[in-house]
Amino acid sequence: MTVTARLDLAIFDAADIEKVGSFYAELTGWDVVRKDSDRFGVRTPDGQEIEFQRAPNHLAPHWPGQEHPQQFHLDLQVDDHQAAAERAVGLGAIRLADGPRWITMADPAGHPFDLCQQDGVGPVMGLFAVTIDAPDASGLARFYADLTGMEVTYDGPEGALISADGRSVMFQQISDYNPPRWPDPVTRSGTAHPRCGRP
Repeated sequence: MTVTARLDLAIFDAADIEKVGSFYAELTGWDVVRKDSDRFGVRTPDGQEIEFQRAPNHLAPHWPGQEHPQQFHLDLQVDDHQAAAERAVGLGAIRLADGPRWITMADPAGHPFDLCQQDGVGPVMGLFAVTIDAPDASGLARFYADLTGMEVTYDGPEGALISADGRSVMFQQISDYNPPRWPDPVTRSGTAHPRCGRP
């Protein structure tokens, strides 16, 4: 099989990229690798990149509803998810919900993200996956696995996971999924998107 694309980085829209980019750099311990008037980028220790692009008319997602959906979010791995949640709130996040081994938060721009308990991570957070909402998680995972050459490593009722070279993309099953419209007819901008590059 010929690989036609690879996941380069995930990009989130935000009105104040300095605020949200600095929030993630401080919370996660990731390195700042790009900082200009239009983009703020951070990189995990294993080389995965997340960027925030300036979108002056950005409207925050309304989680968990689908009226203005999140579209995708970050699953961050931490040694102590309770302590990390308290720290995130101190940095400007809002606590949205608690699960048995994770806490869902909203960053200063309103993007939801999960703090997932993973013993042994250390002081710098890990990025488990960029998680994309989908009406057919299994089908979308197979599509992107074929497109990128990644392997479907999990497929269950709540979603599907593709992985390769230490990178993972999760597809979360959403029953009342509301697909994004781009550009957004209300704001005339996108809200978040992964960027693909050629291998």
